[in-house]
Amino acid sequence: MAIMAPDASSQDVAALLDAVGRGDSAALERLFPVVYDELHRLASGLMRGERPDHTLQPTELVHEAFLRLVRPGADGKGFENRRHFVATAAVAMRRILINHARARDALKRGGGQPAVALEDAAAIFESRAVDLVALDELLDELARLDPLQARLVELRFFGGMSFEECAAVLGVSARTIYYEWAHARAWLRGHLASE
Repeated sequence: MAIMAPDASSQDVAALLDAVGRGDSAALERLFPVVYDELHRLASGLMRGERPDHTLQPTELVHEAFLRLVRPGADGKGFENRRHFVATAAVAMRRILINHARARDALKRGGGQPAVALEDAAAIFESRAVDLVALDELLDELARLDPLQARLVELRFFGGMSFEECAAVLGVSARTIYYEWAHARAWLRGHLASE
């Protein structure tokens, strides 16, 4: 069985994801090289904001996120397409980094929280460095208030998605995405300023 090229069509990826969801281990082996470059680019972007001596590397982050998403019984849900898979991987990477930060902080008994540069979401954070654990807590709070806005922030910041891609993943119009982004940005700016 040949490994698919990384530029496989969205239909090919959707078929692989469907097969993986049914427990096809051969499809799992073919899927990884197809999505690897995109996931690695995403992980590299997330890791750029981490401290230089971080014990996780982008490759490790990709592997851990991928394994969490495709392991048997992983939420029992399938992925609609490549974009949905990558967006979900972005959230998984966020969770891995948050868990890693919390574990490190527990070892240090709360000292020296990691900061992540939020330059990719500059409109929200204006090139500030933000405590990753504090950001996670704010996103959890935002999710209780407005799940759509919280998901949008995850997709834009952690997933690196455009407004149009977010609209497609969330199943709403681009106009709605612009509106919700403006509100989420204002809410986060207000809460980050008070930290």
